Amino acid sequence: MLSRLTRPQALAVCAAPAVALLATAVLAPLPFSVAQPGLTADVLGENKGQQVITISGAPVRKTTGQLRMTTIEATSPDTRVNLPQVIDSWFSSDEAVMPRDAVYPSGDDVKEIEEFNQKQMKESQDEATRAALTFLGRENEDIDVTLKLADVGGPSAGLLFSLGIVDKLDGDGSGGDLTGGRVVAGTGTIDVAGKVGAVGGVPLKTQAARRDGATVFLVPKDECSEARSELPEGLRLVPVTTLRGAVDALVALEKGTGKVPSC
Repeated sequence: MLSRLTRPQALAVCAAPAVALLATAVLAPLPFSVAQPGLTADVLGENKGQQVITISGAPVRKTTGQLRMTTIEATSPDTRVNLPQVIDSWFSSDEAVMPRDAVYPSGDDVKEIEEFNQKQMKESQDEATRAALTFLGRENEDIDVTLKLADVGGPSAGLLFSLGIVDKLDGDGSGGDLTGGRVVAGTGTIDVAGKVGAVGGVPLKTQAARRDGATVFLVPKDECSEARSELPEGLRLVPVTTLRGAVDALVALEKGTGKVPSC
């Protein structure tokens, strides 16, 4: 036996599945990660009780100032981000929504991602060391460089590692420090030829840098516009494409001579 529904009853019956679908869509996990400014570490000094750069086989300079590598902190790869979280983070000045594949390109397995990031870090350290020693013309000397940075993975500290090695071994080339006593921060990959590559999350890294006292930020040139879009007050952007360009820019800043590139 069939009964006839009134119009309000029919609308209510039809609306119920739509509401359920909407609720499911709102709460469904999305392929994004939420990131925020992370830690910074002075590669010329210690991090968590360990010297970041240790050099043997050559005299090491006593340096002043700081060279701070920068990071972002993102939700873990097994965290499921939903639409309300994405919307909330989208309008937050100290958070960013990023595709999960951009943050964790190796998949969703936490152990595999940690291993991948550590492998990238080790490769970055090796390339940074070779780039620095080649830049100084000392690649054939018996110089041993050890780099240690706890709880950080990925290749984006490469430029700062190279600069730290250069500063400890040679400074500005004439007795001074690359930093000129400043707190200099930055980001960027580096290859053995000294070419600087883009990274990602630059606006968040500039916030972390300024929070920790930096007044100068070295940024891969291709990411200038992104860095400039949310630049903290009091932080000067210096675009770089090579290790030599980064060193030249820091020396020009230190000595107050020559043109310092800007974004």
